[in-house]
Amino acid sequence: MNAAPIPVVIVGAGPSGLTAATLLAQYGIESLVLERWEGVYPQPRAVHLDGEIRRIVERLGIGAGFDAIARPALGLRLVDPRHRVLAQFDRDPAGGRNGFPEANLFDQPELEALLRANLALHPAVSLRGGVEVTGLTVEKDCVRVDFEDRATSTSESVRAHYVLGCDGANSLVRTAIGARMRDLRFEQRWLVVDLATTIDPGHWGGVHQVCDPRRAATYMRIGTTRHRWEFRLRPGESADDYRDLDRLWPLLDPWLADADRGGLELVRVAEYTFRAQLADRWRSGRVFLLGDAAHLTPPFIGQGMGAGVRDAANLSWKLAGALRGELPESVLGTYETERKPHAHMMIRLAKLMGLTMTEGGELGNRVRGLLAPRLHRLPGLTETIISGESPPLHRSALVAAPPLRRGLAGRLVPNERLADGRRVDDHIAGRYAVITTSDPSPVEAATVEQCGGVVLRAMPGTALHRWLRGGGTDAVLVRPDGTVQTCGKTLSDLYSSLPSFAPSARPARTGPPTPKAAD
Repeated sequence: MNAAPIPVVIVGAGPSGLTAATLLAQYGIESLVLERWEGVYPQPRAVHLDGEIRRIVERLGIGAGFDAIARPALGLRLVDPRHRVLAQFDRDPAGGRNGFPEANLFDQPELEALLRANLALHPAVSLRGGVEVTGLTVEKDCVRVDFEDRATSTSESVRAHYVLGCDGANSLVRTAIGARMRDLRFEQRWLVVDLATTIDPGHWGGVHQVCDPRRAATYMRIGTTRHRWEFRLRPGESADDYRDLDRLWPLLDPWLADADRGGLELVRVAEYTFRAQLADRWRSGRVFLLGDAAHLTPPFIGQGMGAGVRDAANLSWKLAGALRGELPESVLGTYETERKPHAHMMIRLAKLMGLTMTEGGELGNRVRGLLAPRLHRLPGLTETIISGESPPLHRSALVAAPPLRRGLAGRLVPNERLADGRRVDDHIAGRYAVITTSDPSPVEAATVEQCGGVVLRAMPGTALHRWLRGGGTDAVLVRPDGTVQTCGKTLSDLYSSLPSFAPSARPARTGPPTPKAAD
């Protein structure tokens, strides 16, 4: 315990924690990940991530591996209780503004195995499984993390400059900092069924949502042989009522009526309570909450896991900059300012979708039957659903958004493929970037490069050029996480906002960060 504090301790090795550890390691920041399970938690949970999260997956270095285990979804189909199509929203499996498919279906244990294997390539990260974190204590310039080896019951401690609580819905870290979950008044009990089979049921390759208050259901094929069903449980029902195929068959029959039951393997039957909750605060000093420790999102828009990965992408570069002394420690205050309203907005959207598709009784069914087939006529609705762009971040010290939320500040830059064949994200690669419609002068380009950034030219006629001009600007400063920080008419307008921040890995500071005056 006399050793110098390490830069970061991450509690929890789920997708949020592993993403944060990997991104920090890319900046040379040492971290220790503490996880109660020895290996990957074997049960499938999340099955969907969108195009924005797929971009982060690419940056983590596991893009090709993920594509090998994932299945692009063709969109969303709403069906009535008799499985007749009410509405269908198609997505291009080749991808859109994010450069990758906008809906990706996968098996979470396979994704976590990829994340863990990739983490082993980064010597700055240590992952220790089979330990239970038992407490946090704030000390003068660090946080002491107490934990117990589950196999030997040995108690140990480690000190860290920062602690990231990625320890899920029952977060000990959240309890330790006195944060509480705010109930956003949504609760439904659902049966989740995972099944493996080589039988091809021949269904459309997107997500099927059965809009039926009597038995709402969701179906999706998440891999070559893996399928996921979710059925809303009725009062008095539980997962124990459906533990084998015989008892499940009345639910599965509409999907697998002609299938040979001998060719079906029941992987898991579990009961989940879908909730909408948001922590009242996400930070206490040197301790931060990420993922399910900070927010719980109903699954109707497939954003639960993705929200936690977004948390990690938002916080990791700011934390690296503060630890390396390149950014003022005050930037860490922008994490909750930006992410909390965004997560809240996505939770409200998921609630709205869930209630729209599962409530209302017989009257609700009649209204859906009348309105759903006409949804495509509403101006912009289909484009909004399939575009793959989530809401912009709120104004902060790192998002110079105007009060009326117009313009590009806070939005994620499109991941267009440029003339050299590389995508925008490949060029940004965790650094600051200036994207402009005009050619920068040698002095302008050199100034940006001296700060560790890169200048990209949006050529006339390209989608990137149209995006800039459509946003009423000719130049934007893009943060290392791909978010537009500020806009300007010329490159020189952005100089005052450009910090010195390089993506190259450097040793982490061994002492507490020294506050640096804001640029």
